[in-house]
Amino acid sequence: MTSTAKPHSPTTTAFYAQAVISFAVSLAAVGLGVAYLPVDGWVRAFLALGLLFTVTSAFTLAKCIRDRQEETYVVSRVDQARLEKLLAEHDPYRVEAA
Repeated sequence: MTSTAKPHSPTTTAFYAQAVISFAVSLAAVGLGVAYLPVDGWVRAFLALGLLFTVTSAFTLAKCIRDRQEETYVVSRVDQARLEKLLAEHDPYRVEAA
């Protein structure tokens, strides 16, 4: 008996919206802080590039973690399917013919 149901994500719409809103607010706050910082343009540009690098690496890290979790799920599903096949083929009452 094989289940073909997709894994249910525990992330609710409200949690997703909260994560997106908090990311947007924090990015805007730091961006405005860098823009209105009373320093030379070179320092401001350096900080803006640092912020950009931090945001892109955070997205890359999140994608890598998600990919690893999906890979672990696929491997466990393959192992579970193999086990189910072995159990389905095994008959403990079968008598071997001599």
